[in-house]
Amino acid sequence: MSTYLNSIQKHTIIVADSGDFENIKSLKPKEATTNPSLILKAAQKEEYRHILRDIVEKNKNKEVSTISDLITVAFGKEILKIVPGRVSTEVDARLSFNTIATIEKARLLIQLYESSNIPRERVLIKIASTWEGIQAAKVLELEGIHCNLTLLFSMAQALACAQANVTLISPFVGRIYDWHKKNDINWKESERSNKNDPGVQSVTKIYNYYKSFDIKTEIMGASFRNIGQIISLSGCDLLTISPDLLKQLNSQEGEVPVNLKIENTSKEDNGYINNLPEHEFRYMLNEDAMASDKLSEGIRLFVLDSMKLDQIITNMI
Repeated sequence: MSTYLNSIQKHTIIVADSGDFENIKSLKPKEATTNPSLILKAAQKEEYRHILRDIVEKNKNKEVSTISDLITVAFGKEILKIVPGRVSTEVDARLSFNTIATIEKARLLIQLYESSNIPRERVLIKIASTWEGIQAAKVLELEGIHCNLTLLFSMAQALACAQANVTLISPFVGRIYDWHKKNDINWKESERSNKNDPGVQSVTKIYNYYKSFDIKTEIMGASFRNIGQIISLSGCDLLTISPDLLKQLNSQEGEVPVNLKIENTSKEDNGYINNLPEHEFRYMLNEDAMASDKLSEGIRLFVLDSMKLDQIITNMI
């Protein structure tokens, strides 16, 4: 009998959400994503310390930010030796509100990959879904640099990403769930099925909108708290999943139904928004307390972990 993981893989591309090579090897996903927190976690493991030591030793005279980029790309290159598809590599979250600096950093990251004979088609540049980040991605996509817009919590962000023709978006299921569990006074988790999970509902809404209007941007559900959320989004274009949850899916036997289907979407349920100007984007985002909170928090947490990696590099120098 098939496992849950094998069953989902028939309809959805499975992506490992990890910077740990050994975990990725054992799980055999098609693609992988990283972020500052995952790189920091992997970099602190003894089996990967040699990567840091080698890069720091060869680049002592360079700025810490440059060394950090080299380390991030080094992990990406190792991952690409394992997965047949793409790896997502994140732009420094400290640049989340700087369009020009984000563009320059993305170009640098792609240059580092291409200098190792890795084509840009195998790399997704991860950028926070701020207005500035989305505008940077719009420029980068025109240059053939494909982008993964992350920290996405709202339809406003999804609409702006569609307008920018970005390659992929990563709506965060678990963090939406976390916010409602903490802040929604009407929350009764025991009465909620996974299909009523607010994070699952958010991705489903975006999926239905994109497919209704034949928007080519790929949707990759992310940030899961349990396998029920994953199962509810079976059929999504991609799902990026932590090693622990991937192992749970692989240990359970059974068939998972396709819960997201293109044929189930309807244009009648979705009014097409042709143009979302900046002021309207900011208003919509501001009106969504959850999305505003989680976007800001996500950027702060990624910045904090980037600073911790910088400190490790500084100490090694």
